[in-house]
Amino acid sequence: MTAAVSTSTGSASGGVPPTDAPPAGFDFAAYLEAARLRVEAALDGSLGPERPESLREAMRYSLLAGGKRLRPILCLAACELAGGDGAQAMPTAVALEMIHTMSLIHDDLPAMDNDDLRRGRPTNHKVYGEANAILAGDALLTRAFEMVALRSPGVPAERLLAVVGELSLASGAPGLVGGQVVDLECEGKDVDLETLEYIHLHKTGALLRACVLTGALIAGASEALLEALRTYARGIGLAFQIIDDILDVTASSEVLGKTAGKDLIADKTTYPKLLGLEESRQRAEALVAEAKAVLAPWSAGEAGGKAAPLLALADYITSRDR
Repeated sequence: MTAAVSTSTGSASGGVPPTDAPPAGFDFAAYLEAARLRVEAALDGSLGPERPESLREAMRYSLLAGGKRLRPILCLAACELAGGDGAQAMPTAVALEMIHTMSLIHDDLPAMDNDDLRRGRPTNHKVYGEANAILAGDALLTRAFEMVALRSPGVPAERLLAVVGELSLASGAPGLVGGQVVDLECEGKDVDLETLEYIHLHKTGALLRACVLTGALIAGASEALLEALRTYARGIGLAFQIIDDILDVTASSEVLGKTAGKDLIADKTTYPKLLGLEESRQRAEALVAEAKAVLAPWSAGEAGGKAAPLLALADYITSRDR
C-alpha cells in the first residue's frame, strides 16, 4: 500500500502552510506503517485459547487478514492529539478493529451483501461455512467489549464506561445494524441523497466516529475537542464511503481485494449513480477540507504536530486507490 499524501504543504509563492495541512516534514507513509505494525502485533495477541479451535481459526482468519487498519490508527491518533498515551488506547483500537471485522464477516454473508472475496481471499463463510462465520463475528463483537472493560489497565473507569457507550452506539441499532437494515431495504429502489447519507453515516460513519471519539475519551479530551472530532469524523466518514463507491466503479477486484462492481449488480444507489463520478469526487474533497478545517485550533503552535496524523489521514481517504 502506498500513501499518496504529499508532505509539501507550502504555497507556490513560498507562503506559510495552512494550519489545516500536516506540518512540512511529516512523513505520513512512515507513520502509517509504524502504526499499522503496532496494531497488527496487538491484534495477533488479542485472541486467547478459544474453544473449539475451529472458532479461533475463523476469528483469526478474518481479524488477521491484513487491511489498512485505518480505524484503530484513527483511535490512536485521536488519543495522542488529546495529549494521551497511545499505548493506553491500544486495547480500544483493537476492539474497534474487531467490531469492523465482525461487520465485514456479516456483510459478506449470502443474506446480506453476498460476497465471495474480502481482502483478496475467500470470505469467511466460504471457508468456514455460514453458521461458523456468524458465530465468529459474534465472538469478535463480544471480545471487543472485553478488550475495553478488562484489558485496559491504567485508564480511569469513567473513561472506559464512556468508551463502552460509544462502541455500543456505533455497533448497534443506532449505528452499523440500523444502517445495514436501511441499506438492505433500499436495494432496487430509488434513493435520494438524504437517505444515502443516512445509510453511510450509520454503516461507515458511526464506527469512524467511534474511532476518534474513543481515542480522545481515553485521553480525557475537552468537550471542545470532542465536538470538533465529531465534525471531523462525519466529514471523513462520508468521504470514505464516496471514495469506496467511486472505486467500486473504477477499480478492479484484484486492486480492491473484494468484488468490484457489486453495488451495480445489487442495484444499490451510490454517490456516482446519484451525482456522477466527478461531482462525487468533488464532494469527497470538500468534506475532507471541512474535516481538516475544524481541527485548526489544535493544528497550530507547538502542539500542532499532534494533529498531523489526523490531517494526513483525512487526505489519505480521498487519495487511496483501494
